Amino acid sequence: MPHPVMFDESDPLLARVRGLALTFPGAAEKISHGRPFFYTKTAFAVYGGSVKATGAQFPRSLLVKPDTAEHDALLGQRHTFTPAYLGPSGWIGFDLDRADVDWDEVDWDEVAELLDMSFRVTAPARLVRELDGRVG
Repeated sequence: MPHPVMFDESDPLLARVRGLALTFPGAAEKISHGRPFFYTKTAFAVYGGSVKATGAQFPRSLLVKPDTAEHDALLGQRHTFTPAYLGPSGWIGFDLDRADVDWDEVDWDEVAELLDMSFRVTAPARLVRELDGRVG
């Protein structure tokens, strides 16, 4: 039995995340477990998540795998959470739909930095070198 779709294709936050994520070398998108996964050889970002212990849903969030040196500092922010299933592997959730912020006020530079960090942690070395060649 396939997982139900757990996102709205017309969501402007998803469109913005997609626009950022798919600019990385070799990046592609697939639907897995009902959510958009952005990947190269393995996932570097997921749109939407939840917290296993509480069942709290964060359907308009971004899950990323930060560098281990940044993990705890990122989790200390009020708009981050430890996501179900991926959290024990070092992933964090970044809630894009916080009640205190309108969607157009999301810090998209921070989102881009999180995507970049996660890409560098998960992507094959040749794709990271390709990315570095673009910016250098």
